[in-house]
Amino acid sequence: MKNDYIRKSIGLILLVILFVLPWYSPFQIYLSIPNQIKTFSQSEPVSLPILGDDVSVSAMNSDSVHYATDLMKYSLEESGSDEVTYTVGQFPVKKVNVDVYDDFRIIPGGQSIGINLQTEGVLVVGHHLVTTDDGTSSPGEEANIQVGDSIISINDKSISNMEEVAPIVKEAGENNKALDVEIKRGQQTIETDLKPQYDIKEEDYRIGLYIRDSAAGIGTMTFYDPETEKYGALGHIISDMDTRKPVEINDGSIVRSEITDIKKGENGVPGEKKADFKFNDVQLGNITKNSPFGIFGTLKEPPKEGKWSKPMPIALPNEVEEGPAQILTVINGEKVEAFDVEIVNSVEQSAPATKGLILEITDQRLLDATGGIVQGMSGSPIIQNDKVVGAVTHVFVNDPTSGYGVHIEWMLNEAGIDIYQQEEKKAS
Repeated sequence: MKNDYIRKSIGLILLVILFVLPWYSPFQIYLSIPNQIKTFSQSEPVSLPILGDDVSVSAMNSDSVHYATDLMKYSLEESGSDEVTYTVGQFPVKKVNVDVYDDFRIIPGGQSIGINLQTEGVLVVGHHLVTTDDGTSSPGEEANIQVGDSIISINDKSISNMEEVAPIVKEAGENNKALDVEIKRGQQTIETDLKPQYDIKEEDYRIGLYIRDSAAGIGTMTFYDPETEKYGALGHIISDMDTRKPVEINDGSIVRSEITDIKKGENGVPGEKKADFKFNDVQLGNITKNSPFGIFGTLKEPPKEGKWSKPMPIALPNEVEEGPAQILTVINGEKVEAFDVEIVNSVEQSAPATKGLILEITDQRLLDATGGIVQGMSGSPIIQNDKVVGAVTHVFVNDPTSGYGVHIEWMLNEAGIDIYQQEEKKAS
């Protein structure tokens, strides 16, 4: 009986501790201390929380020991690794690995670009009914070809554009034969038989599918890396406007574009930039990747000289602060301008993820011109403390003055640019 009472008492005490502990300030501070910090040698010192007067904080590569209840300023002037240890008496209670890398710089964008994507195969964007003597049907739907599928070959012949489909359909229909169709659905490759039907209204053979082989739009350049000649833009994936699925690209290019008009955004109705593509000019670059973090490729030549054409340091997610910042974008012609914004929230993401920033447009001139964030502004670089910290990606539909951004580190990773390469080479 006594042992049972003791067990219940211990259980109750532990339950109270588990309930109270999350509200205990030192414990909250302990949880806020990261396990790893990445920074650059030219960055401001890192601020580390202090747990209290009884807890000492020391760095492996430093002779100093700190006792405080505020913040410890920690920095390494040269690239390398260090270990910061929180100690109670002689017992370590928390270790923080600190990696300091050589300074990394990119050229911020802001230029308006025209985007041309050539899909992989031809994209199925809808079904339609074929009227025959026996009634109506959709041969494509009956063959289990779905909206969002890409037709990549017919009768073992690779398909790259819509013009290649009609002659094959006509020949098969006239010979009363089915087509051997290979489609791509996500990561799957599927084969199916598709038999064309004669449409008595159209007086031609049809397969009951709406297809498309290209997509076009406008966006904003985010960055250019002069070392690798790679660029990043948009900050989000390009999806087909009909299927709402990501566009699988076979080829693509970007060209100059000139902003000719802007439809202002309103609550519930997103605005948009309107632009003319400069098709007569040479292509600015290619598009090799369409991902959740934007489009990427290489430029044929560096962006034109201008106020923002000098390489600028980047900031990692843990270095971004809530407060004033600027975005670079175009609202008239091809002139890149800086506009004031406020970073309302920044998530210190340790792994690639979208929507790491929330920002609000505060520049009255931009608000007067656009109403806030509009379509075509995606990819506009965000500048804070003379560093590139991220890019604008989405607008809040019910509040066009605010929207999301993505941290620049993840866009650089997606572009295949290793911002830690110099340090890794030294370690190898």
